[in-house]
Amino acid sequence: MKDIDPLVFLAVFQEMLGPLLWVLLFLVLFATFAFVVLLWRERGLTAGRLVRAQVFGIPGGALALVLMAQVSSSGFTDAGGPADWLLIALVFGLGFIGATILVYVIGGWRQLCKGKACKGVQTQALRGN
Repeated sequence: MKDIDPLVFLAVFQEMLGPLLWVLLFLVLFATFAFVVLLWRERGLTAGRLVRAQVFGIPGGALALVLMAQVSSSGFTDAGGPADWLLIALVFGLGFIGATILVYVIGGWRQLCKGKACKGVQTQALRGN
């Protein structure tokens, strides 16, 4: 395998995750878009919300490890070399970051919609404008 082909990765992940792959991809794309729009609307990060979201990142990383163990044919006891442990740390880190962003986005949009920012959009949608 001299070249890296993205379709090979897609086929492997599709085989491992099945329909969950598409749910996870949609969730990643939606959370990323919502995060960028939220940053643009708030003109930066909110430190308190970010710290609270990071607390939820720890269980997110743990759930990513559980998912990894479920879809692979090996467990944590099979990890032998440094590459295995690096992959385990990478999976935890990606789960941590993903959960943190998702919780930050949910908290940010919830706070925005409590104010006047979403009420105008909701009122226009109800009127049919």
